Amino acid sequence: MQGFFNTPFNRTLGSLVLVLAGAALLSYAVLNFKMSQTYPMPVSISVNGEGEASAIPDVGQFSFSVMADGATAAEAQEKSGTKMNEILAYLKEQGIEEKDVKTRDYNLSPRYKYEERACAYGMYCPPGEQVPDGFDVSQTVAVKVRDTAKAGALIAGVGDKGATNISGLAFTIDDEGALKTEARTKAIADAKVKAEKIAADLGVEIIRMNSFYENEGYYPEPYYAKEEMDGGDMMASGFGGAEMPLGENTTKVQVNVSYEVE
Repeated sequence: MQGFFNTPFNRTLGSLVLVLAGAALLSYAVLNFKMSQTYPMPVSISVNGEGEASAIPDVGQFSFSVMADGATAAEAQEKSGTKMNEILAYLKEQGIEEKDVKTRDYNLSPRYKYEERACAYGMYCPPGEQVPDGFDVSQTVAVKVRDTAKAGALIAGVGDKGATNISGLAFTIDDEGALKTEARTKAIADAKVKAEKIAADLGVEIIRMNSFYENEGYYPEPYYAKEEMDGGDMMASGFGGAEMPLGENTTKVQVNVSYEVE
C-alpha cells in the first residue's frame, strides 16, 4: 500500500480522494443543520386541570335479606319465598318498579348439629357425630328508590314485613355521566387558563393541543345514611321511618393537556 503513494500521480489521486471525502462530510453536516432549522423539534407545555360538579342525589338504594329454615329444603324455601313475596308485593304497592328490585344473593345450605355418643363411665368416649338438622335459606335483594322522600318509610315497611339485615342505604345520582361531563368541562377550562398564563409568562403563543389525558380515579361518593338497621325494632312502636337527609354528591375530574407553543 505504501508503494501506491510513491508515484506523483498516485499521491495526487489520493489527495483528491481525501478532499472529496471531506467535502462530502461537510455537505452532509450543512444539510443536517439546515433541516434542523427547517424542521425544529416542537416545544410544548403540559398542564393539569381539575373540575368539580355537585348535585343533590335523586336516587336512594338499600338492600335487605329474608332468612328462613326448615326440616327440608322445600320447607325452608317455601317459608322464605312466602315472606319475600309479601315484601315484594308491598314494594310494588309503594310504586317501586320491577326493574328497580334485583336479587343480589340467594343461598340454600344444609344445617348440621353434633350428637354426642353415649359411652360408659371411665371408658374412651369417641367424639360427637355431625348429623343433618334441616336447611337454611337466605335471599338478599337490592332496591332502588327513585322517590328519595320515601326511603325511610320503605325501610321501615320492609322491616315490618319480616326483612332483616336492612343495610347500605346510599343516595346517589342516577345519571352520573352528566355530572362527570360537567366536571370534565370545568377541568379542561381550568387547564386552558393555566396553559395561557404559562405561555404569556414565557413570551410564547399556543399553537395547538398535542395530547389529552383524563385521570379515571375520581368517582362520585354516595351519601350513606346508615350502615345497618334491624327492621323489627324500627316498627316495634309504629315508627314510620327515619328522615333521611340527602346532602350533595360531588364528582371530580382531573385532566392533563399538552399544548404546542412557539
